[in-house]
Amino acid sequence: MTSGTSGTGGTETSGSGDIARTLELLWDTGRRPSRGPKPTLTLERIVEAAIQVADTEGLEGLSMRRVAAELGTGTMSLYRYVPGKGELLDLMLDRVQRPSGNPADLGDGGWRAALEALGRATLALYRRHPWLLQVNQSRPILGPSALDGMEKVLALIRPMGLSDPELVSAIIMIDGYVVGAARTQLYQLEAERRTGLTDAEFWQAQVPVLEKAMASGHYPVTASLSEDAFGPDFDHFEFGLQRILDGLEVLVESRRNAR
Repeated sequence: MTSGTSGTGGTETSGSGDIARTLELLWDTGRRPSRGPKPTLTLERIVEAAIQVADTEGLEGLSMRRVAAELGTGTMSLYRYVPGKGELLDLMLDRVQRPSGNPADLGDGGWRAALEALGRATLALYRRHPWLLQVNQSRPILGPSALDGMEKVLALIRPMGLSDPELVSAIIMIDGYVVGAARTQLYQLEAERRTGLTDAEFWQAQVPVLEKAMASGHYPVTASLSEDAFGPDFDHFEFGLQRILDGLEVLVESRRNAR
């Protein structure tokens, strides 16, 4: 379940197409193409091609014409399967969220292991598909993949003993944290690409000025930090994730003791 709201190349919005038609396509309840020669395309192929385009060119490169070119067919042939880009985007969102069939992927150590695995898996999803950060999913179209994923997580964290809104909020909390971490990582990669400077080169260029600033005495606390305080070896994502889970664990224990 993703909730990215912005990115580096503009923002698209889920649910911007014909919602009823999108739901038909997601849940396979609509009419299939019946006129003309036997179809050489499938909706699955179209969605996969669209994801490939977005993965390599970003959402700014995604269009019905571009997807058709990726498939080696005419643009009009795509409209026999999907009404337009808005509906196609929602199909893409649901497709990339298709969960693994292996429940062990979400951990086997209780609710904490499940949320921990969810956080890592969601970060990996954004790394595979950075364009997700360009989509406003504040009002997602719920297809089978999204609901399957939610069902698996809820089943594993139900023993937390929280109310239903709190269980949903726990998932939203993890997702919101991951979105911020993923966006920061994406911005770092984009900064390197646009400037031609690696992260190390960027900070090295500031060393002479920063050394003078630290020696001035105006920043005693900052100057007292160890050399590795801002180093690349510390896993900030994992540290933050564990502290969120620590907080939830305190809540779970307090509810258990109050019974």
